[in-house]
Amino acid sequence: MNTTAQALREVWEVADQSGFDHLWVFDHLLPLTTSATGWYRAEVSDPIFESWTTLACMAALTRRVRIGVNVTGNLYRHPALLAKMAATVDHFSDGRLEMGIGAAHAEREFVTLGMPFAPVGERLARLGEAIEVMKLLWTEDVAEYSGAYYQLREAVCAPKPLQKPHPPVWIGGRGERKTLRLVAEHADVWNLVGGPPEEAERLSRVLDEHCEAVGRDPASVRRSVGIRFDPADPDTALRAGEAMLAGGFTELIVTVAGPQAARHAENAAETLIPAFRGTGTAVS
Repeated sequence: MNTTAQALREVWEVADQSGFDHLWVFDHLLPLTTSATGWYRAEVSDPIFESWTTLACMAALTRRVRIGVNVTGNLYRHPALLAKMAATVDHFSDGRLEMGIGAAHAEREFVTLGMPFAPVGERLARLGEAIEVMKLLWTEDVAEYSGAYYQLREAVCAPKPLQKPHPPVWIGGRGERKTLRLVAEHADVWNLVGGPPEEAERLSRVLDEHCEAVGRDPASVRRSVGIRFDPADPDTALRAGEAMLAGGFTELIVTVAGPQAARHAENAAETLIPAFRGTGTAVS
């Protein structure tokens, strides 16, 4: 947000060439002016690009780094359309898509644009159904689905994604009772936007309990978390990454911002990638 197409292209080039494992955009129609972590500082009138059309550009302009939307707001698009979009991006990226999705939370966007915004319980129920719909469309020749919110009748999605059985599914969120249950049921990766390491570890233990309840090995769900990189204080990001690694997180998503974002991304690569490369931790 509050950036230009040229600035984004410069950051993508750095990410693709410097060794980052993943490269992300986020999914909002208006800038986020506040956040629980204090990461966002924007005006509502600042420019912001639509995520999946941006992701298609990213697919064409990068060659190595894996790409995704962290995370797609389910309410913005019907899951059958989103499944088709994801399969398309997976082909044009030569199988580099990471499929990030969440329930959507930015109510102001829906209100100002006249789109329905369901209560949180319905949003989460829709999210679970949407993931089931997408997986069916990605894996079945002809898909049938009868849910409370979504239905498929002799539905076809061709081509299928290049990745088999489908691109890795990331679910973002921190809701202990429902969101983390959905992660246990459906996700390959859980994404936490950030926060204190001790709280991240506690939520990770809650996810373990949900995995055990649904009969899934907790180790089969990778854990990702966001950290902020300040070029004036790179050691803080390094310490934050080390703390999250010690807490069982295996994917670090690094936020860089500002008019010198490409240079900041270079600094982040120089600081963080050598520190974590030998640990098996992915740095995005």
